[in-house]
Amino acid sequence: MRHYLLCGLAALSLVAGSATAADLKFKPGEDKKFNWKSYEDFSKAHPLKGQTLTIFGPWRGEDQVLFESVLDYFRQATGADVKYSSSENYEQQIVIDTQAGSPPNVAILAQPGLIGDLAAKGALTPLGEDNREWLKDNFAAGQSWVDLATFKGKDGKPMIYGMPYKIDIKSLIWYVPENFEDAGYEVPKSMEELKKLTEKIAADGGVPWCIGLGSGGATGWPATDWVEDLMLRLYPADVYDKWVSNEIKFNDPKVIAAIEEYGWFSRNPKFVDGGTAGVASTDFRDSPKGLFTSPPKCYLHHQASFIPSFFPEGTKVGQDVDFFPTPNYASKPEVGNPVEGAGTLAMITKDSPAARAFIDFLKTPIAHEVWMAQSSFLTAYKAANQDVYPSAPVKKQGDILMKATTFRFDGSDLMPGKIGAGAFWTAMVDYAGGKSADDVAKGIQQAWDGLK
Repeated sequence: MRHYLLCGLAALSLVAGSATAADLKFKPGEDKKFNWKSYEDFSKAHPLKGQTLTIFGPWRGEDQVLFESVLDYFRQATGADVKYSSSENYEQQIVIDTQAGSPPNVAILAQPGLIGDLAAKGALTPLGEDNREWLKDNFAAGQSWVDLATFKGKDGKPMIYGMPYKIDIKSLIWYVPENFEDAGYEVPKSMEELKKLTEKIAADGGVPWCIGLGSGGATGWPATDWVEDLMLRLYPADVYDKWVSNEIKFNDPKVIAAIEEYGWFSRNPKFVDGGTAGVASTDFRDSPKGLFTSPPKCYLHHQASFIPSFFPEGTKVGQDVDFFPTPNYASKPEVGNPVEGAGTLAMITKDSPAARAFIDFLKTPIAHEVWMAQSSFLTAYKAANQDVYPSAPVKKQGDILMKATTFRFDGSDLMPGKIGAGAFWTAMVDYAGGKSADDVAKGIQQAWDGLK
């Protein structure tokens, strides 16, 4: 879902400076929920006065303000002069900068495919194998993060190149508690129960789901999130990994079965608001509005953690609307508790003591807790205090992440752009229009074969 990761707010931003204690959002030592000892220990070990650190990343607008509030702690602790910049087309800009020999010290990126390309070209500095064990021990679903941070370098050897920072989750289903209470429905604990609930709502004369695939030139991506979520719940994570790399082909029976499982929810006209014809024509931003009508046009909506931005003004998450994780199949305990999402990785693109220190900074709880306590930040770092989250709903999302046994990035973001942001999207629109799962899967695979 790379098209929605960033909003084009500013073409280029550049901020530099040093922080004073008065600039810090939360005063060291005052609020006991924060791990101030990690901050003090880091400060003592990293004197960097007179050194400059350049960071290039995806955050602009309000997210940049929040990230700057974290960087202020690095500035205060080290004495370094930190310059952060971003660009609307930051994926292209980092490639240009590395090719020109003028990269920042640290790049923060959300696209594993792009990171893999940079590593293969020798544009990234390995972070050291000690970080492999550190990630495994300190992050929930630690092996998942080791895998996501590992890329092949110019010599073809797999090394740790990234430090995870800021995570989003997608495996969520939204509902209105009042609607459930009025109808006597309960939150399902398994996929089997979710299917029974879907059938029950329809039998009662209601419509279970609101689904909308419309998104301009990116129409179709919400259905890919469904399929990815189901792939992670139908099969072990290694099947998902082989699928996104095309070691398992798109027209493999396993993948076709996952598409058809999505079709169980989306292709029954009694299960979807507007019928099956409305799935492809409804904009994803408009699709959840049916949850809030009286009577409700639908009772359930599958979408990522960002969707409250498109709820009616004044809607309070945790009160007016709530969510639960996409449930697992009770019949498939071997799959564990997977979560699909997105996130960023920090990498060294121009080595320096300050760059190394910044990677060490991201290994302190305080580097996570400062942003956690404000908004729009989730972490799988076990040492970060979950009690600093600013609200119960955000803490609930953090808890979903912490309980995951497997974390995987959005599959379409891991595929080649012409597939994950092209053929896969359009195929899901065709599937909504009536094409068979077998036919659309064959079409995607043909497109993938055409890349060779």
